[in-house]
Amino acid sequence: MNNKPAPLNYPAIKRRKFFVNTAKATGVLLLAPLVNKASNFIAVDESFTVGQVMDMFIKQVPGGALNNTVDTLKSGNRDIKITGIVTAMFATIEVIRKAIDLGANFIIAHEPTFYNHADDTKWLENDEVYKYKANLLKEHNIAVWRNHDYIHRLVPDGVTDGVLEQLDWKKYADKKIPNIITVPSTSLKDLIVYLKIKMGIQMVRYIGDPAQSCSRLLLIPGAAGEETHINGINHVKPDVLIIGELHEWETAEYVRDARAKGDKIALVVLGHIASEDAGSEFMMNWVKKNVPGIKVTRVKPGNSLSFM
Repeated sequence: MNNKPAPLNYPAIKRRKFFVNTAKATGVLLLAPLVNKASNFIAVDESFTVGQVMDMFIKQVPGGALNNTVDTLKSGNRDIKITGIVTAMFATIEVIRKAIDLGANFIIAHEPTFYNHADDTKWLENDEVYKYKANLLKEHNIAVWRNHDYIHRLVPDGVTDGVLEQLDWKKYADKKIPNIITVPSTSLKDLIVYLKIKMGIQMVRYIGDPAQSCSRLLLIPGAAGEETHINGINHVKPDVLIIGELHEWETAEYVRDARAKGDKIALVVLGHIASEDAGSEFMMNWVKKNVPGIKVTRVKPGNSLSFM
């Protein structure tokens, strides 16, 4: 799946500040001169539609709306009035059922809903799993929006920001390129143990000497691809490249050859879901900040694969 985040070399800019005006009852009706004695106060409509929330997020992304993007609605429509929001890595059937239980009708997912990058469903028209899932969403009038390209284009990248928060590494991250992290020197083994504990991972795959010292790290969540991985190694010169997912015949073989050449480089493969799931926490916090009055819940789909 061609699932590449934004390049790492964009300049850092300050995150925009957003302010929400809230009315508080103080006992003094400052607006009283504007209100006819016979009239009642008009209740403020704090409801939001799916489209309004999508547009609100996209406005905060440098460059704004994209002409070519996978970040489209996979079910529902823009005019649905939101009763609650669920943020999740995937809109799995279990996540959809949880949204129904919560009374939420808007799921913001980071990855595809229908098993391919573009969510093309023509080839699935007669598939029973697809039909069950699509009908479940339609029956409960649930909108699913994939927020992949846009969240990766935030500055800093929203997924990376969420992962750094999860790992308690924001204080170690480079100010211009947060994917570059300099931690106190530790062994590769202890680094992997730390990653597993903080990210709730049962096992990781790695290349390297468990006893080697590590300090300079390059974190690239998701499946950025071999060019991003290898160019990152060449430009950043990290002790360890930490990624989500790879093709085994590409980045892994490059690292193996680099080590045979004598380079000090290690590789840690977290798994795609584990490496980006914290982006759903970032998204949940964004909703809380920018969409007042709407209940939002992060739901963790967990790993689709088990280890034996």
